[in-house]
Order: sequence, then C-alpha cells, then structure tokens
Amino acid sequence: MFAVLKTGGKQYRVQSGDTLRVEKLAADAGETIQFNEVLMLGGESPVVGAPLVEGAAVQAEVVDQIKGEKLIHFVKRRRKHGSKRTKGHRQKLTLVKITDILASGADATGVKAAVGAGSVAAVAAAAAPAPKAKPAKAEKKAAEAPVEAAPEGGDDLKKLSGVGPALEKKLLAAGITTFAQIAAWTEEDIAEFDEKLSFKGRIEREGWVEQAKELAEG
Repeated sequence: MFAVLKTGGKQYRVQSGDTLRVEKLAADAGETIQFNEVLMLGGESPVVGAPLVEGAAVQAEVVDQIKGEKLIHFVKRRRKHGSKRTKGHRQKLTLVKITDILASGADATGVKAAVGAGSVAAVAAAAAPAPKAKPAKAEKKAAEAPVEAAPEGGDDLKKLSGVGPALEKKLLAAGITTFAQIAAWTEEDIAEFDEKLSFKGRIEREGWVEQAKELAEG
C-alpha cells in the first residue's frame, strides 16, 4: 500500500520504510508523528479523497532536523541603481522515516500530529494575549494643550514660511520673539539655530532673514 500525503504545501507519494525530507516540522529526533492530510490511498482498492481520505493517516519517525542544499539567489536592479546582490539560503528540513499507513482510525491513535514549525509559532502568537494598549490620556492632553502665544509686544513668528506652532514654540523658548531679532541674524546665528531647531539648512532655504526684514519694516 502507498499513500499520497500533503505537508508544507507539497505532496509526497510514500510507502512504509521510505525516508522523506519535508519542510521543517515542530518535532524532535526520535519522536513519532502522524500526517493527517492524506489525499489518496493506493493498492488493491485505491481510495481518492475529496480532498482528504477520511480517517486515513501516515505515521513516521523523526530521524533528524537538517538543512537542504545551498541555493543562490541573484538580484540585479537595472533602473537608476544598477546594484547587484547575491544571497545564499539553506532551507530548514525534517528527515522522517515512514513507519505505517493507516486506512482508518487515525483520530484514535493519540500520536502527535505533524505540524510545520512556522504554524506552531503562528498558533502560539494567536493564542498569546494581546498586549494592553498604552493609555492615550497623556497624548490627548499634549494634543489639547494650547500653543504658547508670543509674549506681549512680540511678533507672530508663524508668518515666516515653514514656521508652525511647534517651531514658533522652540523660537520663543530660545528667546526669539520678534522679526527684528531674526532680521539681524549673522551666519553664525543661522548655523546655531539650525542646530537648535534640528532643521539644518531650512533657515536659508525658506529665507527667514529676508522675510523677517520685510515683516519688521511693515
């Protein structure tokens, strides 16, 4: 008798005594496992499943956990980049020896089902309790906090191109409250505030000094 079983997305024709390399299974060497996805039983009275043969199974002993031959994967990106990359990969496999083919009664054997290692990880992740979401109270409070207004006698710095509430707040914290102050910046001042505001080159790109001169004049 032979059987056609399915595991790891592939189909295998096996009979008792065969040694088989399959996609990695969650089992240790020496364990007995059972493949429950049997698509066909062959012999004197063949049985074809629809899609599986009810009650049928294939039992096997895990011989070892191994790796397959090294596969070379070459990637070339022609457009714009012209980069090349070669990657090597060895697929993780499980070596099993077929010990028995059951035409019926698979549910009552009590033998551990053959499950892919990846499937076990997925099941464990799904069964694990979801992490508790962090309270959003602090974030909501920060979002609703009013933006500091410019000190009395100061200018509305948001009139400068690229300056929003967050940047205005940083400028006020640094003691910059008027357009006249920005209009008087030297190259050293610009470099200093580039670092403070963490927007290197933005002051010159947006032309803050020129804008500040025009706004200060009126």
